[in-house]
Amino acid sequence: MQPSGTFHRHNEPYPTATPAVFLDRDGVLVEETGYLHTIQDAILISDAPHAIRRLNQRHIPAVIITNQAGIARGYYTWEDFHLVQTHIERQFQNHGALFDGIWACAHHPQGAGPLASHHPFRKPNPGMILDAASKLNLDLSRSWLIGDKTIDIKAALNASLAGAILVRTGYGKSMEDEVHALASSPTSIHVCDTLAAAVTVILHHLGYNE
Repeated sequence: MQPSGTFHRHNEPYPTATPAVFLDRDGVLVEETGYLHTIQDAILISDAPHAIRRLNQRHIPAVIITNQAGIARGYYTWEDFHLVQTHIERQFQNHGALFDGIWACAHHPQGAGPLASHHPFRKPNPGMILDAASKLNLDLSRSWLIGDKTIDIKAALNASLAGAILVRTGYGKSMEDEVHALASSPTSIHVCDTLAAAVTVILHHLGYNE
């Protein structure tokens, strides 16, 4: 069982500061089901493995950052989370796609007990991004984030990332107006239909011509 309200697992740090792509999980990598907590409901979004594999091929770190408020609300446990997360990563591995790290935050202001807080790791706070940058040696000034909620995009802004992309999967379509209102930020903000399209945008900005 997870003893605290946060979790992370990651590879060894990169030898030189490297731009990364941060990814929300539910609604971006797997179908949004509402407080995902069973492996039966963990269904990969069709283009997600190929998109992550493209990042892998260019040695661009792919890092999952996910709020898991369902734990604070008592809907499921850390054990449930770990079972689902392991299952998701194995499915990606079966498609030749790997992640450099996973960060999760269970805190929520309306949760129970010690998890009832707006923890620095909980998006839209940038804590998970900043911690990942520290542990993996990531260059945030050239890094991007892909999410399906306004809080994802705000987390990218709060971490001063180069860019953020809202995908129209998951909750993305319903969040477009809110995200467009953030467009005056120094962080470059885009909206894409799919994760594959978002990765294409990022690779272009990082200088990869495809």
